[in-house]
Formats: sequence, C-alpha cells, structure tokens
Amino acid sequence: MASERFPVTLTINGQKIVRDVEPRTLLVHFLRDDLNLTGTHVGCDTSQCGTCTILLNNQAVKSCTILAVQADGAEIVTVEGLEQDHLHPVQQAFWEKHGLQCGFCTPGAMMLAAYLLNQAEPLTDESIRHQLDGLLCRCTGYENIVRAIKRAKEIIDEHDEEQSQETAQRTWG
Repeated sequence: MASERFPVTLTINGQKIVRDVEPRTLLVHFLRDDLNLTGTHVGCDTSQCGTCTILLNNQAVKSCTILAVQADGAEIVTVEGLEQDHLHPVQQAFWEKHGLQCGFCTPGAMMLAAYLLNQAEPLTDESIRHQLDGLLCRCTGYENIVRAIKRAKEIIDEHDEEQSQETAQRTWG
C-alpha cells in the first residue's frame, strides 16, 4: 500500500523546490535524501547534537525536529547555500581559525554562526558560547569555533568598511 504524499514548495539556497513528500519525512532527511544536500548532517535524530542546523526563515533550527510538510512555503539556507562566488565570511573564518577538526559538527556550527552574524546583539565569547549550547562538538572544545565566529564578524566589518570607503570615493571623488 503506497503512502499518501503531500506537495511542499520551499525555497532552498535561493532555488524554488516543489516536491511531494510523505507526511512523516523529517526535513533533514528530505534535504539529504531527496535533494542530495548532504552537508546537513544527521547526528542523533533527537535534537541533541545540532549537526543538522539550518536557517529556516532566517532562524537557526535543527532540521531533525521539523517535518518537511511543516516547512512548506519556507525559505531555507543550508551550509551549501553559504558559498556563492567566493567563500562566505563564516567559511573563511572557520578555515583561518581552525574552527573544525573532524568536521562532523562543522555544518551546524557554520549555520549557527551565520545566524548569529545576522543578529543585532554584540558577539561576546559568552553570547557565542550560549548560542553554541545546542551543538555537540567532541573535537575542538569550542574555543576555535568561538574564535572563528568572532573572525567572521571581523571579515564582515572589514568588507562593510571597504564598501563604505568605495562609496565615499565615488561620491566625493
């Protein structure tokens, strides 16, 4: 007997996706198995490890806690969506500051970082560590992840300053 399937429409990494899914399909499995976005890792399926973290409507969420049908109409960014024509500041910073070792938690950590960088609150070691509370990393002790997130903020600020100077140069000659 075939399972009933429901249509979902999502925007994933800027691309509109329309698929039929079984109602019991977790979003993490939809991303990995149906769309081959394997950067979103499955670590526990119980929301304890954070390796499956994505951005869902600009909020960091664990994709193992959401059914694909619940995400219908949502905008999703996975770790694959960070890089465009060049490394995203988060990717650059994780590379520079060795924010990964085995790499298993790295996609989730990067997506948490991307979320934090879009918040208005200042990034302190304490605030970053608080946000990382739902991410299980067995290799780095989190210190390099914290350094990478702070470095990503510096990269963004440097880019913003360069853009501001270029604008002023064009405007005032």
